[in-house]
Amino acid sequence: MIENYTLTSYAPAMRYTNGQLENQSRIILDNKQLISFVESISQMVLILNSHRQVVYSNNSYRSFVKQLNHDPILGKRPGETFNCANAFKSASGCGTSDACKTCGAVNAILDSQKGKRSTKQCQILTTSNDALDLEVTATPFVLEDTHFTIFSINDISAENRRKSLERVFIHDILNSAGAISGLSSIISEMEDINEIRDLAKTIEDASRSLIEEIQAQRELGAAERGELQPQITEIDSAPVLIELQKAYAKHELNFGKPIAIGNNSKNCSVATDRVQLKRIMGNMIKNAIEINVPGDLITLHCNPTENAVEFSVHNKSYIPQHVQNQLFKRFYSTKGKGRGLGTYSMKLLGEKYLNGKVGFTSTKENGTTFYIQLPK
Repeated sequence: MIENYTLTSYAPAMRYTNGQLENQSRIILDNKQLISFVESISQMVLILNSHRQVVYSNNSYRSFVKQLNHDPILGKRPGETFNCANAFKSASGCGTSDACKTCGAVNAILDSQKGKRSTKQCQILTTSNDALDLEVTATPFVLEDTHFTIFSINDISAENRRKSLERVFIHDILNSAGAISGLSSIISEMEDINEIRDLAKTIEDASRSLIEEIQAQRELGAAERGELQPQITEIDSAPVLIELQKAYAKHELNFGKPIAIGNNSKNCSVATDRVQLKRIMGNMIKNAIEINVPGDLITLHCNPTENAVEFSVHNKSYIPQHVQNQLFKRFYSTKGKGRGLGTYSMKLLGEKYLNGKVGFTSTKENGTTFYIQLPK
C-alpha cells in the first residue's frame, strides 16, 4: 500500500507505508558489503527509495541530524531531516513546494531516478534560520530488483564563506581603503580651507562606512556561530527612520534615488537592538537602491499591529517568482556570484536574535515591501 498526498507543486508526493519502508531497509541491511562501504567514508550518506524517502543513513549523517532532534529518520526525506524551511511549506513535504523547483538536492535525486549520476549544489535555510551550503551527489543503483539512490552530502559552507569573503568583502574593503588613501594624499596639495573641510568630511564619511562594513561582517560571523549578544533597549521608531533616510540618501550606492518616510508612518516604541535593527533596515534599503526602476521611490514605514511593531521598506520593483523562492538563502543573489549576504542576514539577525519575523511581499501591481515585525 502506498500513501498518496496529492498536494504538490513539483516532485511527486507519494510515500511508502511503514511496512514497505521496513522491507526496503532490510534489503539494504542484509547487504553487508554495501553497509561496510557507506560506513567507511567520512561523508554523510543516505540511501533513498524511489519516493525519495530515507531507508538507510550512515553514522556520519545520523550524528549530524541527531543534533536537530531527528531520531529516527526512516521514511523522512532529506530536507525534512535537515529542517529545511521549504520542506514544511507543503503538506506533502520535501521536494513538493514551489520553492523546491530550484533545489539542487531534489533535482539531483530526480536525475538519478532517470538513471544518471548527478552532482549539484544545494543551499538550505533551516526553520531556525541557520544556513547550510551543501554539495550533493545522487547515484542510482538496483538491489534485489528494487531501485534506490545513494545520496552523498558534503558540507561546503566554510569553503563558500571563504570564497565570498575573498570575492566581495575583501574587494569592497580594498576599494574603500583605496579611496580614502587617494583622497588623503591630495589634501596637502590643497590651499582653499573650504575645499579642505569638504574633502575631510568626505574622508570621514568613507572611513565610517568602512568601519561599519567591517563591524557588520564581524557581527554576522558571530551571529552564525551563535555568539552574538543583542543589546536590547527601548527605542522610538521615528528617529531611527530619520537616521536611515539621511544616511542612505547620501549613500555611495545611491545616485539620486529619493528616500521618503511614509505619510502614514507612526512613531512607535519597541524594545530591540537599535544597531541590528538599523543594519537589517539598511540592507532592505540597499536592495531597493540597487534595483533599477524608472521613477522609483523608496518609502520607509513604521506601524503598529495587534501584537507587533512593523518596520518596512517599499519600492516600485517586482521580484520574479523564481527569485522570490530563493530569497534569504545565504549567497543567493541576482547581482552575481558570492553576493546574497544581505537578505540572509536580515532573516538571521531579525528572527534568531531580535525574535521578530522578517518577510516580504512583491507584486507587479503594488511593488515590493520588505518588513520586520518586532514583538511589542
